[in-house]
Amino acid sequence: MSPSAARYLAASCTGCLVLALASASPPTERLVFNTTASAPLGFYWRTGSAATVGDLVLVRPPPALAAWMARRGYLPLNVGLIKHLAAVEGQIICGHGDRLLIDGRRAADLRDRDRQGRRLSRLSGCQRLREGEVFLLNAQAPDSLDGRYFGPLSRTTIVGRLHPLWTWER
Repeated sequence: MSPSAARYLAASCTGCLVLALASASPPTERLVFNTTASAPLGFYWRTGSAATVGDLVLVRPPPALAAWMARRGYLPLNVGLIKHLAAVEGQIICGHGDRLLIDGRRAADLRDRDRQGRRLSRLSGCQRLREGEVFLLNAQAPDSLDGRYFGPLSRTTIVGRLHPLWTWER
């Protein structure tokens, strides 16, 4: 078998396996396809298990945030965000100059503008996350639209944990 035929066969088998898993799973688990720059492109498996700091999660943004992101062309309405859960209630989030700190440790850089040059409001000062609040961050993607710019969200916005199935870099 030629190398290209072997790759095609492997991709086809993987696709069939992913579809079989998705169709045989309980309603609490789903297949998610990511097309954003905030996480590697590809397929993720969503589970309903409780998320902890460091987990990759699927989030349904609150209506006002979803509308703002749609108006600016960041994300269509009714599409979830894929972010890492970076902090939970009791942890301290600080924006100082161009730095984001979580519990006093540098977590990411802050930007003034998005890719199109539009101003971003960004975290300034310090706040302790309240009960039920979470802070979402994709520190490995410097221009990710995350908690650096929209602040903490309610834990209830988390739809589930995501586990990479088949991903690739741009």
